[in-house]
Amino acid sequence: MHVTRFAEAPHYEAPNHFDMRCLRLQGKEAGPSTQMWMGMSQILPGGHTGLDGSPMEKLYLVLEGQLHVVGEIDGAHQEEVLGPYDSCRFAPGEKRQLENRGNRPVLVALVMPNAPPA
Repeated sequence: MHVTRFAEAPHYEAPNHFDMRCLRLQGKEAGPSTQMWMGMSQILPGGHTGLDGSPMEKLYLVLEGQLHVVGEIDGAHQEEVLGPYDSCRFAPGEKRQLENRGNRPVLVALVMPNAPPA
């Protein structure tokens, strides 16, 4: 078993993330994991990510607040609003954007693989 105390979770910088504070809860610099890692982000009002694709599947779980998520795959555009305990999956290669359009911070958990599948 490997425990990461929230107070000791390491901060990390993610490209194209604006007005966000990202913490690594498991995997990478937070401890051993062979298949996946888990993070948590606080997205400030007006904070967002770029509309970027990734070769890896991503899972998001909203813990607090209201999160606007945008997905785009093969030219098809989808937009949803997620509230507490709502979750979404972005497929490998799907572009995704997270946006906090409200006036309160959003807290969201992320799980994704360590490396693209072979």
